[in-house]
Amino acid sequence: MKFINLLKKELSELINKQMIFSLIFTVAIFFIMGNVMESATSEIVEEAKSNKLSICSMDDSAVTEEMIESFKESGSKVDLVTVEGDNYASAFKKQKKLKGFVVIPKGFGEAVEKGEKPEVYSVSKVQGAAAFSNMTSGPENTLSAVTLFVSQKLADQKGVSKEQLKTIEDPLTVTEHTVVADKSAQVSMGSIVTKLMMQNMILPIIVVLLIMMTSQSLISSISNEKIDKTLETLLSTPVSRGSVITAKMLAAAIVALLNAGVMMAGFTSYTAGMMGSMASDIATTIPQDAAESAKGALSGIMSSGDALKQLGLQLGAADYLLIGIQLFVTIMICLALSIILGALVNDSKSAQTMLLPIVMMVMIPWMITMFTDVSSLPTVAKYVIYAIPFTHTFTAMPNLMFGNNTEFWLGLGYQIIVFAVVMFFALKLFKSDKILTISLNLGQKSKFKKSRKTTED
Repeated sequence: MKFINLLKKELSELINKQMIFSLIFTVAIFFIMGNVMESATSEIVEEAKSNKLSICSMDDSAVTEEMIESFKESGSKVDLVTVEGDNYASAFKKQKKLKGFVVIPKGFGEAVEKGEKPEVYSVSKVQGAAAFSNMTSGPENTLSAVTLFVSQKLADQKGVSKEQLKTIEDPLTVTEHTVVADKSAQVSMGSIVTKLMMQNMILPIIVVLLIMMTSQSLISSISNEKIDKTLETLLSTPVSRGSVITAKMLAAAIVALLNAGVMMAGFTSYTAGMMGSMASDIATTIPQDAAESAKGALSGIMSSGDALKQLGLQLGAADYLLIGIQLFVTIMICLALSIILGALVNDSKSAQTMLLPIVMMVMIPWMITMFTDVSSLPTVAKYVIYAIPFTHTFTAMPNLMFGNNTEFWLGLGYQIIVFAVVMFFALKLFKSDKILTISLNLGQKSKFKKSRKTTED
């Protein structure tokens, strides 16, 4: 009962109004972000499906007029853009929603009639620095339509039929296959990589946030109790010190897992919103050949879920349970380290500094696993990175996905050993009176000596 009371005390201190508000705020933020991303991606999809062509014609030839009329007859909406001289930026001032257009310069029709290669100008506007700001077809649809018209016109001059022209321009039918281990699927590798990146982005961010939050909370808790002398009172109560440290760690772990659940749900909602509109039904016929590339890319994303299942890259309930266990062990390592680091604090300012070792051990493997596979590094570098216990948390999902079960279990075993060692020293420190006196001066002794010497002089 004493341990339960201790655990309730620690949980009541950690689960307060501020924490509940932060959880609600986190869910709200992810909900808003998911809706924003869904709106942004649906705009991209709608643009890919649209049949709008933006043309600035500076050529008054019959060929140009014929081309524009043929676009209208095929069902395309032709937007005739006007510019002031050679100032192409003026077009965007007149039409705020315009993202790009194609300029048909003077002499275009004459070049086509002579069987020469005509020149056109492609004008695009940079919308911003955000990833989705410039993810637009811009003038590409219009360029494709103009190219198709000119190709057909030149083919007519040479006596080539439309069907023959299509075969000449696209002589190959390419069917992409992607292989993982001993399984293969008829899907492009690009769509698989995109899906994997989206999935593997979630866990590392959650791990980083959780480690930062739990480390900071426990270091602050230990250091504040030590500075306020309440730790000495707590340790003098008729409760074993092992129970005290276990209650603190278990309470922090429960709160961390609660945060993990909220963050996982939030990120899932966010990614679902971002991919939702792209995965919508776009089977309707796009009215122009210009949008075929966009249609292919989107259908690749849409079919990647089934392809992941066929390639064995989808994780099951047992896999997620193993990832959860490894995440729990990671949090416990973090908490054991935080107890030792919190005991070294002798003032409130140095509590922030004590978080730095944990931050470095998290950020190094996180950044490396974002850009490369740890197993592909040179031998020395590979084992140095693997020696950091948090590395195995970031590699857990890829290992289970690609069937590297041995690497996963070795990593989990190594983390358990690290936790046992760190926990041994934390318990040894907590059960001795050094917990009340130990500190890391961080240069304060030298400052004191200097001050004393100045006083004596």
